Amino acid sequence: MGYSNEVIKAANDIVRERRLSAEYAAELRREKIFEELPQAKDFEQAIASCGINAGRAVLKGGDVKLELERLKEQSLALQSDFEKLLNTKGYTIKDMEPKYFCEKCGDTGKIEYETRTDVCDCLKRAMIEAACAELNSHSKLSLCTFDDFSLDYYSMDIEGDYPRSAYEQMSNILKYCKDYAKNFSLKSENIFMRGLTGLGKTHLSLSIANEVIKKGYGVVYISAPKLLAQLEKEQFSRNKPETSVLDTIEECDLLIIDDLGTEFSNQFSSQAVYNVFNTRLLTGKPLIVNTNLSLKELENLYTQRFVSRISGEAKRLDFFGRDIRIMKK
Repeated sequence: MGYSNEVIKAANDIVRERRLSAEYAAELRREKIFEELPQAKDFEQAIASCGINAGRAVLKGGDVKLELERLKEQSLALQSDFEKLLNTKGYTIKDMEPKYFCEKCGDTGKIEYETRTDVCDCLKRAMIEAACAELNSHSKLSLCTFDDFSLDYYSMDIEGDYPRSAYEQMSNILKYCKDYAKNFSLKSENIFMRGLTGLGKTHLSLSIANEVIKKGYGVVYISAPKLLAQLEKEQFSRNKPETSVLDTIEECDLLIIDDLGTEFSNQFSSQAVYNVFNTRLLTGKPLIVNTNLSLKELENLYTQRFVSRISGEAKRLDFFGRDIRIMKK
């Protein structure tokens, strides 16, 4: 997966900030420990001296093995006494060290081997988060939360052929969405939100996105028209972007596509939409789809098999009631 220089820089900044924060926190802990246990500094210096003397012994020559064994025993004894001293105040030796976000690489983003250097998974994860943030930079992600979603606009009367009132239906949907966001994981199910405009589909999917992002997952929220426009531009442009939109939406932890079916329909768009959905479904990565169209209208735009697969492999949430945006006016 290719990334732009901006995304790579943003990811490295994330990892570096983690490292600096961990080291700063460790330094504050050390200062507090030294205040409570002045002897701790003496122990630390004595243990460090053992390491320095071991290096000198190698350079000096003589019975190096015997001297190294002596220094090792001395160091272990000092560490044991140091640990006991720290325990008197409820500390351990680990409290003297930085508590890195990633223990594998120590928040450097790289893992060193004898013959190679690999990019750590934490840096790869940071790149995905940065790529998602870049793709979301012009979206309305911050506009909606569960707290500002009101059920007051939904009627408590059962109308038409609906099996229950709009209020009861939306109460159930709101609870489901809150639980989904709270318990989100990479194995969460797909969601298919369907209903006329102004019933809260966008609001609730944005609310889910906000909660999932707080958990540290990479989320992409994008409308179908914008997605297709970017994919088409990427496909037919002479100057290929450094960060692929297709790669980002395939790699992100949660993909939310709003307003499916409002995009300009042609052979490219139909195939592109199918490929995006198919890839997400095959890899088992969570997907949320919103549409204002009926299943029949979607079938006319795509195919019956395609629509059947989307609705069949996702939790279907049917929104009904009156257009809230009109009522608010």
